[in-house]
Amino acid sequence: MTTASSIPTLDPAALNRTPIPELVEALRRVPPLATMDDAELTWLAEHGIERKVPAGTTLFREGDVADRMTILLKGEVHVRRERGGPAALFIGRTGLITGLLPFSRMKTYGGHGYAVTDLWGLDYPREIFAEMTSAVPSMTQRCVSVLLDRVREITRLEQQAEKLNALGKLAGNLAHEMNNPASAAQRAASGLLDELRVYGREKYKLGALCLDEEHIARVHEWQQSVRGRNKLLKQDSVQHAALEDQLQTWLRAHGVEQTWKIAPELAELGVTAEQLEPIGDFLNAGALQVVLGQFASSIRAERIAEAMLESTARIFDLIRAIKDYSYMDQAPIQEIDVRQALDNTLAMLQSRLGNVEVERRYEADLPLIAAYGSELSQVWMALLENALDAIDGRGKITLGVKRSGDMLLIEIWDNGPGIPKELQDRIFEPFFTTKPTGEGLGLGLDTVQRVVRRHRGYVHVQSEPGATCFEVRIPVEQLQAY
Repeated sequence: MTTASSIPTLDPAALNRTPIPELVEALRRVPPLATMDDAELTWLAEHGIERKVPAGTTLFREGDVADRMTILLKGEVHVRRERGGPAALFIGRTGLITGLLPFSRMKTYGGHGYAVTDLWGLDYPREIFAEMTSAVPSMTQRCVSVLLDRVREITRLEQQAEKLNALGKLAGNLAHEMNNPASAAQRAASGLLDELRVYGREKYKLGALCLDEEHIARVHEWQQSVRGRNKLLKQDSVQHAALEDQLQTWLRAHGVEQTWKIAPELAELGVTAEQLEPIGDFLNAGALQVVLGQFASSIRAERIAEAMLESTARIFDLIRAIKDYSYMDQAPIQEIDVRQALDNTLAMLQSRLGNVEVERRYEADLPLIAAYGSELSQVWMALLENALDAIDGRGKITLGVKRSGDMLLIEIWDNGPGIPKELQDRIFEPFFTTKPTGEGLGLGLDTVQRVVRRHRGYVHVQSEPGATCFEVRIPVEQLQAY
């Protein structure tokens, strides 16, 4: 008689398991497995742990231990990075082999994975990898191919994110730099419009004085004399205030009202009380008010116009620097003046140089080099940004360009804390970074090395506390570079 305790217990999951032939057909539709024979597919179907989960289910979280390979037979998985990083979203669809693969060094999941649609797949725990590659020898080559594809895709995403990050920094710097002169030009244009109205009223009042020709000539002569001997002065606040007080005292003594509208402009031009005496001798208080008011208004209008010219000139300088930096509308290979290229890059970073001393040690009469200009611009940008990060926006950066044999030697120094010796051999490795998570991708110096090597040059770093130098050497002669 059979007792209840002797009846074998059935696994509920086994009762709902998809028949092996159906699993084999589903595996056959997975692109990397399409050329497998029936025996190999059957082994995978029999040894895989079937998993069916509804949409919205969390499959794993960032940092969880990766301990299985998954073949996605149906459905879609999204992976999001919870703690920042470049690949904010990864999508896996039907036919994907993912998770931990044989021969992979993956230890943890890099994001939060969840099912977007109802999911059907087969899991293979790490413990059966050796048995799987023995029973299905072709899985070795197939898994290696999947690994290579995955590395290429991740590298592409990281490099794209690095470029977007660099573009974002560049756009931010440019926006900051363009905003200052553009705002100044806008304010100056608005002020000029108001001042022209004032100037028009003062001109009308001047005409209403009905001065005779002799007095008009003397006023004109006085204005020309003052303009010829004086110019806008760069005075400290104490000097300006003292001169303004003297002028207001003289104006009040001659019965002029609203001296606060006149004295500041005259003081800025450097007009002294003694220089006002020639017109004070023949003009009464009312006439002095009009003549000097009109003169002060003309000075303000001229100063505003000069501010507009300076602001718009700064904007055009930035546009020129952008075109030179990006080598816009030029052939891929150009004759490059490295000194000018470094200065153009500094112009892009101007907003970060407020508290930075920049020293240039450029050798005279340096030859031009044939190079991919836009790619070298990435090199200078990456190295200068590294230097700025090292000194945290406060310190000194020294740029050196000189000829060294058949090579052009470019040096970028900073007086930051330096790079620890144990890390100096690793800083050019892809994805290696000492910055906090989300702040650096570890591709900047890798890009520097790849671009410099493309130009048949090499890059070297020497560092100690207070003195870090990146040296870039590029062949001068075109035949040596290409």
